[in-house]
Amino acid sequence: MSSPLQSLIGTGTKLWLDSIDPELVTASQKQGATGATSNPIIVSNIIKSGRYDDQIRSFKKEGLDAESIAWKLTNQLVTDAEKVFLATWEETKGDDGYVSFEVDPLLEDTGCTLSLEEKKKAYVEQALKWAEGHPNRLIKVPATEAGLAALEDMVAQGVNVNVTLIFSERQYNIARDAVWRGAQKRSDLNTFKSVYSIFVSRLDVYAENNFPELSEDAQSNVGILNAKRVWQKNTQFWAEQKTPLKQEMIFASTGTKKPSDPAWKYVAAFAGSDIETNPPATNDAVNASEQQFTKQIDKMPDDSVVAEIDKHLDWDLLEKTLMSEGLEKFAEPQKALLDLIAST
Repeated sequence: MSSPLQSLIGTGTKLWLDSIDPELVTASQKQGATGATSNPIIVSNIIKSGRYDDQIRSFKKEGLDAESIAWKLTNQLVTDAEKVFLATWEETKGDDGYVSFEVDPLLEDTGCTLSLEEKKKAYVEQALKWAEGHPNRLIKVPATEAGLAALEDMVAQGVNVNVTLIFSERQYNIARDAVWRGAQKRSDLNTFKSVYSIFVSRLDVYAENNFPELSEDAQSNVGILNAKRVWQKNTQFWAEQKTPLKQEMIFASTGTKKPSDPAWKYVAAFAGSDIETNPPATNDAVNASEQQFTKQIDKMPDDSVVAEIDKHLDWDLLEKTLMSEGLEKFAEPQKALLDLIAST
């Protein structure tokens, strides 16, 4: 019998690690992972291990400030992870083997005084800078007003993207259309790759906290229903475009929040297609279980559950609320990373 993670991969799911910790990247690749993603929290946790203290102090002696060190170290960690998955990228002709690099979250800080146009320009400039020379790197851009506005230009100029912080079909539609407009401006589509990170568990937490009238079944399926609906739209759209590479969904925020939920709740729900970026702890819990996964991505919750959710849930309010919370969680970790480096 195959291991639980091997059985997940056997359904057709690509497993990407939600970390760029070198030790975890190596271990996850042995378990079948074919890609990874990064963010400031992940980089902070790596620094807290103490493994990079000497290097950070050396950078400081060179006169680098905390911001410069943060980007230099992040780029180094992502580059090292890219080397691990480069063979996969080559074997799949660019369809897998990617590592995501997040552009500056402080562009979305509430204290940022840049105009929308200035933010858009900054996103494009950063994307071009950090993508150059990295064929299996995806530039991670949030589905904010400025991030969405920048997608067409950066994709047109050859950048491959991971659009993150997606909570709704509306955000997905805008992101996908902007990416496709940009892609059509390229001389060819042979190296065009885009992925769309739909957040899952946060929606169930929101439903439980704000819609007590929902049954337990309905509350626990809001994130799954939303993500599967977006997956259906994405699958249909790109099948019609016939791009050489797959343009895929990433099921993100797949770690469970309720203690009563099994660790593999979301892992199982999305088994069978596209990409799951699971936290290391989720992968460990899954692999320690005796689960054998089957394709479930194309199976919706019961009709009665779907009807109940659609009757009571205000999807526009959900997006607005979670986006507001998400932006706080998006910018603050970058500030914490800079403080951590400054104090090291």
